[in-house]
Amino acid sequence: MLGKIIAAYCRLLSGLLVACLAVMVVLVFANVVLRYAFNSGITVSEELSRWLFVWLTFLGAVVALHERAHLGTDTLVSRLSVRGKKICLGAGHLLMLFVCYLVLQGAYSQVQVNLESTSAAMEASLAIFYVSAAVFAVLGGLILAHDFARLLTGRLSDAELVGVRESEEHAHESSPTR
Repeated sequence: MLGKIIAAYCRLLSGLLVACLAVMVVLVFANVVLRYAFNSGITVSEELSRWLFVWLTFLGAVVALHERAHLGTDTLVSRLSVRGKKICLGAGHLLMLFVCYLVLQGAYSQVQVNLESTSAAMEASLAIFYVSAAVFAVLGGLILAHDFARLLTGRLSDAELVGVRESEEHAHESSPTR
């Protein structure tokens, strides 16, 4: 049940990522055209694009975490027994959960420090900028905790025990149809 909620939420995040990217492209393109053609520009364009890029990065990391699409190497882990793979995956998840905790702690501190500060062009609270890291830490932590619980209860398939997904290029090269 929780897995379906996480998958649906990641689909929603993917749509939000597309919207952020579209807004960034439109803002930057419009600003370039306005600067060169009309010697003017959109004041908030650069700052808003930078903020959207930061949010895009953190939210994209959540989706990539759910899809197991982050870079990694499985040279050692793929050669281990099923038990060894489970131990390595569990240790990796515990370490990543700890990192999520550290990111959340740091983001919370930055939000507190920058709550009253405003950005130069948009005059919005700088805390919004740092909340992106906190959102990643919480959502990433939930995904990791869910996967760790699935590992502990034996609901992960043997294929899911290696936390790296093969790249599409490599998968096509090694497929028997080519």
